[in-house]
Amino acid sequence: MDASEHDVLAYSSFPRQHRAKLHSTNPVELLNKEVKRRADFVGIFPNESSIMHLIGALLVEQNDEWQTSSRYMMVRSFARIDKEEMTPFSA
Repeated sequence: MDASEHDVLAYSSFPRQHRAKLHSTNPVELLNKEVKRRADFVGIFPNESSIMHLIGALLVEQNDEWQTSSRYMMVRSFARIDKEEMTPFSA
C-alpha cells in the first residue's frame, strides 16, 4: 500500500475543479450503456467484424461529441499543469 501511495493520489496534482471528475467513471459507464443499447437493438451480428464496425462507429461519434460539445473538463485548467508545479490538494 505504501508503494502505491503516489499512484493512488496522482489525481490530486490536477486542478481542484477536475478532481471529482477524474475519479468518477460516469462518462465511461454512460458510453458502455450506449454500446449495449445499440448492440441490443441490432440483436444478432453476422460476424465479429460487424460488431467491431458498430462499436468503432459509436466510439468515433462519441469522440466527436466530446470534442465539440460543452467540455466535461476545462482545457485552460490543464494548460496550467504544464506551466506551473501544482502541489497536491492546492486551491
